[in-house]
Amino acid sequence: MINQTYTADVLVVGGGTGGTAAAIQAARSKAKTILVSEFPWLGGMLTSAGVSVPDGNELEAFQTGLWGEFLRELRSRQPGGLDNSWVSFFSYDPRIGAAIFADWVRELPNLHWIAGKVPLSVLRQADCITGVCFADFTVKAKIILDGTELGDLLALGEIPHRWGWELQSQWGEPSAPADFNYITQKYPVQAPTWVVIMQDFGEEKAPEISPAPNQDLSQFAGAWDDYGAEKFLNYGRLPGGLFMMNWPICGNDYGKEIGRLIESEASKSEFLEECRWHSQNFAHFIQNQLGDRYGLAEQVFPEYRNLSTAYALHPYYRESRRLVGLTTMREQDILPSSGGRVASLNSDRFAPGVCEAIAIGNYANDHHYPGINYQLQPKSIRWGGRWTGTPFTIGYGCLIPAQTDGLLVCEKNISVSHITNGATRLQPVVMGIGQAAGMAAAMCVELNIQPRDLPVRMLQNGLLQDLRSPAAIIPLFNLPPDHPEWLDWQLYYLDNPDAYPATGNCPISSNLHYKDLQNKYVQSLNKTTLRGIFHRQDQQDYRFSITTVTQKQLLLQIVTLRSHIDEQLQNFTRQQPLQICGYWNRAGNWLLVEHIQE
Repeated sequence: MINQTYTADVLVVGGGTGGTAAAIQAARSKAKTILVSEFPWLGGMLTSAGVSVPDGNELEAFQTGLWGEFLRELRSRQPGGLDNSWVSFFSYDPRIGAAIFADWVRELPNLHWIAGKVPLSVLRQADCITGVCFADFTVKAKIILDGTELGDLLALGEIPHRWGWELQSQWGEPSAPADFNYITQKYPVQAPTWVVIMQDFGEEKAPEISPAPNQDLSQFAGAWDDYGAEKFLNYGRLPGGLFMMNWPICGNDYGKEIGRLIESEASKSEFLEECRWHSQNFAHFIQNQLGDRYGLAEQVFPEYRNLSTAYALHPYYRESRRLVGLTTMREQDILPSSGGRVASLNSDRFAPGVCEAIAIGNYANDHHYPGINYQLQPKSIRWGGRWTGTPFTIGYGCLIPAQTDGLLVCEKNISVSHITNGATRLQPVVMGIGQAAGMAAAMCVELNIQPRDLPVRMLQNGLLQDLRSPAAIIPLFNLPPDHPEWLDWQLYYLDNPDAYPATGNCPISSNLHYKDLQNKYVQSLNKTTLRGIFHRQDQQDYRFSITTVTQKQLLLQIVTLRSHIDEQLQNFTRQQPLQICGYWNRAGNWLLVEHIQE
């Protein structure tokens, strides 16, 4: 491949969550696609960064598109299911996630994946990006996508981008600082975490974890004091006695002089080494405090650059360089509308009278600055017996450079404010962004137009009617993707964004669909069925008391991801006998309900 030049319709640089989704969708949309990744695993946050307990888009109605397809594959491949931790409804062995992405790529003869390469320079003609140079080859393409973890093509191509905080005076964001201060200087972006996977060796003594050099172990003191050791370990519990260590409280977030990530290759390498050492010391501290039954997991990640196979291939980056796009998402775009449970659809900002939504998210606004609890405007709501986040949409204009052609972004590098990045950076929403970017790129190639000239409605129709993985782009709590009215209501609110209900519920005409589904679930799925007594702690706080075969009384929290179950729970009376079918998550001590019989 030395000095070779490849040509393609679509080039995706970076094999993270967004880049992988973009390349797969572009190739499924018939574009000749090349994907170049730095690491030997695809999937980024979901796999190679080790965060195999993803947050966000957990409700049934939001499990659509490639994200929904990924969850279905995980459920079919992960022995014992996905109910293992309490920080997420989905926890799995990252090796299984990596295998899914590799299989999807392998299915596509028009997708060429090249691993182990990073971009060195960008080719351009006037204001159009035309190619990317790597160490021993060049790729020229009609549309290029930046799917790198830190927005590398934005820097290499000198494409206007942001790094750091914006003040409240810029966009009126309620959580933005009024002036630059100690926090904004110390942490220009959110801290990353180098995930390490630990293992319970049981009665067998685990190999000793040596401390890394020049680190202060006292900084980890009190990490789990408010939780207890067992709940701390169960935070990121994986199948097979494994534990994902991505702990924010006196844990392994690392942000010392984080600006080094974009200063030079030497300073970046220095930061990364310290970040990895920090996680090694955290693992050493855990073993020292909780006992030598806990050690580094064996053979989880592939051998890479002399790292122990217990360490992720790279850090979990929460923030990168951020594009200056045609539109920029602000905090107001992710907060609930007045008196509502959903954010507005952001119509009119991309073009007059146009709803530009192309992906959805619903996570809380979550920022990580070690040692600092930064207060943000709340956007969490009670739903289904638990806390979830206000749903919001990502606009197409956030993927398109304000001035540069030939390029789309598809990772944490979209055009958002620093404050907003705390909600848009999560794995499911980035996967949705990647799917939209990949489809948009393929459409632009087919029509021989630039991304800014692609009618957003054409892209929206394509996402909604994709033959393999149709993706929701309007968040509706009560409309799962297999409901017969799903497409009609998605299209209706695209045409009538002002009619989008503040409740997030659309007026579906019949609940017969749910009754059919309940019968199917009970007959075909192997779940736990329990009889007990329903208890209402509050309007959205439920418990279920059961008596075990040993006559032990247990009180479980009841939660659901299904809208019709949420409605049932709101109408039950205290002390009501019920039979519940669902998943018992022992790490979280909750019962994830899928069917209720009175």
